[in-house]
Amino acid sequence: MTKVAWGFTCSLDGFITGPDHDMSWLAAAEEIDGGDTEQLARAVGAILSGRRGYDAAIAQAGERDELISEAFGGAWSGIEFVLTHRPEELADDPRVIAPGTDGPGIVPLNCDIREAIRRGKDAAAGKDLQIISADLARQALAHDLVDELQVFVAPVFLGDGTRIFDVPGGLRYDWELVGPIAGAQRSIGRTYRPKYRVG
Repeated sequence: MTKVAWGFTCSLDGFITGPDHDMSWLAAAEEIDGGDTEQLARAVGAILSGRRGYDAAIAQAGERDELISEAFGGAWSGIEFVLTHRPEELADDPRVIAPGTDGPGIVPLNCDIREAIRRGKDAAAGKDLQIISADLARQALAHDLVDELQVFVAPVFLGDGTRIFDVPGGLRYDWELVGPIAGAQRSIGRTYRPKYRVG
């Protein structure tokens, strides 16, 4: 059964990107052992990402190495849905494929988070739908649509950037530890499931 997993590597001070969506700091992250990255990638049938991350990847294409330019360091291949209010602006990207195509490639979506997750789960075909956007994950959490949290920690402070979870005025979610992620002991890899929302 397809589950919706929100996965990310964060800094010690709680950011998942640096200023201007910079990802170069990921070079400081500890490597996952052996074939465990490939095992994580094999569990993912589709990815849901946001427009800001997509635009940053395009803008920084010449600066990003394989580790940070491709999902799972290039170990994953499949359909990536990009949620955007302006899907027509992605038309010139040669990676864009028609909706319903098996992929791999990018499918722009202009819909709400519930519809995006429904389409992503259909495309995942029994594997996981992986969210790689803090904003989209926050929206999905508001509808209780996140089944699992996968966290890795890099030994770096960033001081600014995209926070893991940013809600003005605060909003508390409690998580239950499922266990460590194989091969990710040095990066404190952990899996959690939602426990409850307070408020």
